[in-house]
Amino acid sequence: MTPAGPLAARLRLARSEGVGPVGYRKLLLDYGDAERALAALPARARAAGRAKVLRIPPADEIAAEIEGTAALGGRILMLGDPDYPPLLAAIHDAPPALSVLGDPARLNGSCVAIVGARNASSNGARMAESLAATLAAQGITVVSGLARGIDAAAHAGALRTGTTIAAVAGGLDRPYPAEHAQLQDRIAQYGAVVTETPLGVAPQSRHFPRRNRLIAGLSLGCVVVEAALRSGSLITADLAAGYGRTVFAVPGSPLDPRSRGANSLLRRGAILTESENDILAELPDAAARDLFSADGTTGALPRPGGLAQSRAPWPEPPPQADPEPRPDTPGEPSDIRQAILTLLSFTPTPVDDLVRRCQFSTSAILTVLSELELAGDIETLPGGSVVLPSLSDGG
Repeated sequence: MTPAGPLAARLRLARSEGVGPVGYRKLLLDYGDAERALAALPARARAAGRAKVLRIPPADEIAAEIEGTAALGGRILMLGDPDYPPLLAAIHDAPPALSVLGDPARLNGSCVAIVGARNASSNGARMAESLAATLAAQGITVVSGLARGIDAAAHAGALRTGTTIAAVAGGLDRPYPAEHAQLQDRIAQYGAVVTETPLGVAPQSRHFPRRNRLIAGLSLGCVVVEAALRSGSLITADLAAGYGRTVFAVPGSPLDPRSRGANSLLRRGAILTESENDILAELPDAAARDLFSADGTTGALPRPGGLAQSRAPWPEPPPQADPEPRPDTPGEPSDIRQAILTLLSFTPTPVDDLVRRCQFSTSAILTVLSELELAGDIETLPGGSVVLPSLSDGG
């Protein structure tokens, strides 16, 4: 039970410990193909200073995942495959591997995310369902996260008139929450269910930021209906803004804590949304979508509105004066490593901030970040932030 060929090797590389989205791309670039990258991985991890033995999944484990996904009626898409969704491929931390139930072509259409609170109000759920139904009727695929509340309402509304995508945190065979197993089956029948997580893995808190990255990365825009401050829905909106997508928010009563997140987004420049017309008017036209879909490097979508810039969902450090212009030299790896580790903490730090504050070239910093991840000294998070690893299991 050991399938040969590029899929098995690339999936094995993607599932290897310490290989994140950015590291996966770099390894393929450095070694030309996944087989050579896998052969070099243990030595590279030791050279990066990894103390523990690096776990590379055995070939039989990868074979079981491929065959098990196919037995469910699913498919695995790798970054670079023709059917891999181009909008998602354009983000800088695009997932190396996607597991899909349903029609993978749904991932390539014009998509809009609708997200919000799990403990949604009746009015909020009705608004989400109405927006989803009217958007889906006009050929827009609605993306959400299969959670209770706003997500479930958005999926249900879209299924009445069109199609929807559920981005989930666990394996395709582990619907979450359990009472949405039937809803997941319907979505797979009339749309698609997609995850980064391997088959058989139950969702854990650390998987949900990756789920949020899928929602944001697949969509031209993200609509927040109800959300508390510092909620997962706001993290999704921040990711969408960082990927150059338009952010929309439905206003709500200031007396309802479930409205504070959406109202906060409106103060930051999100598009006020009362009907589907507010969304459709702000989406990029077909020419802009085609240009963006063909460009896997920019990560920026031409758009008339939305948040002016991405806001990290965690507090940012106070601004400091920019350092003197640095020479574009690589620097010594040990010096770069020490500089990066000194700047990091258990609070996520944007990679752009590290580049700005370190006195080394961007390419050198990115190389060392890949080595630190491979060594297990840091973890990369969706949206382009890095953190010391003790936070990694805390979600």
